[in-house]
Amino acid sequence: MSALPLAGIRILSVEQYGAGPYGTLLLAQLGAEVIKIEDAARGGDVSRSVGPYLLGTEDSDFFQTFSYGKKSVALDLKSAGGRAAFEQLVRRSDAVANNLRGDQPEKLGLTFETLKQVNPKIVCAHLSAYGRSTGRADWPGYDYLMQAEGGFMLLSGEPDGPPVRCGLSVVDFHTGSQMATGLLAGIIGALRTGEGSDIDVCLFDTALHQLSYPATWYLNRGHEIERLPRGAHPSIAPSQLVRTADGWGLLMCQTPKFWELWCARAGAGHLAIDPRFIDIPARRENLGALTEAVDAVMSAATTSDWTARLAGHVPFAPVLSLADALDNPYVAETGMTTQLAHPEAPSGYRALSAPFRINGERPALTRGPGLGEHNSEFGI
Repeated sequence: MSALPLAGIRILSVEQYGAGPYGTLLLAQLGAEVIKIEDAARGGDVSRSVGPYLLGTEDSDFFQTFSYGKKSVALDLKSAGGRAAFEQLVRRSDAVANNLRGDQPEKLGLTFETLKQVNPKIVCAHLSAYGRSTGRADWPGYDYLMQAEGGFMLLSGEPDGPPVRCGLSVVDFHTGSQMATGLLAGIIGALRTGEGSDIDVCLFDTALHQLSYPATWYLNRGHEIERLPRGAHPSIAPSQLVRTADGWGLLMCQTPKFWELWCARAGAGHLAIDPRFIDIPARRENLGALTEAVDAVMSAATTSDWTARLAGHVPFAPVLSLADALDNPYVAETGMTTQLAHPEAPSGYRALSAPFRINGERPALTRGPGLGEHNSEFGI
């Protein structure tokens, strides 16, 4: 593959665990040189020891997930020698990222106010739980907490069930993506003006921002959406889980056209003319009856039968386990998994591929770095 879009961009990152490393992983996969700044005395990035699956003594499956294609420099930012080495790197870098607690970047001298003395074009990207300039700057925080306080957990699950957390750390990953976006915007600005900046994102703000149109409805109309059975869409029906002969599917008739197509392809012409389901408002008003009627039709065939029958015509997806999702032949067809070399995995190490295609090709992946593996490359 020819040079990736971010080739030549160097980013230093004082990062650990998930949110920050996810953001810089995206940048690395787009070609940036991402150098993890790790404290060897503390074992480096804490995720190196996150189980249950370890790779040797200073690596893990969890660490690899967020570290493909990065480099590692081990130094102590609090020591004179470590600080001097760090500033040498800053002079030759475009950005410094971190995902520390909100009160830590200033204490460690990772802000633009401090580092502009070293490099006036440096962009300092900060990812924290609650931000650096709020009353919660010194609070630790995690994705799950944001799902709770941000309203996610009472928007998920069945109406009569307990609050439900999303099974993945969606706030972490979205915040990391926002950090990557802000960091790149800062670099573009520095190229244009010659002056760097501080870019701040936090988990709490991101969680609130993800409330999206339901937030707009509440802020302007006082309308608070409620949990509906089967994870149904708040205003369009049917757009929900449906029962099949052997499991579940997700049917989304988001437009009148798709409802009409579903009725035709499912052999449910009687529902197309039923006055209770004649249009979207009627279907939404009669959601309980609609669910029973759609289930009666869908339960006559298996999930795979419906997937084949509706494919490319009506939005429908099978509800799969993690294993089935990854073993799906379509995943292999699209190249969303790959194999790379790792010294602790002689037979090869499987990984999720980059989510980008550059000129039709996914960027190749290499393993995450050993702790301090690249010290000598940078004279440290």
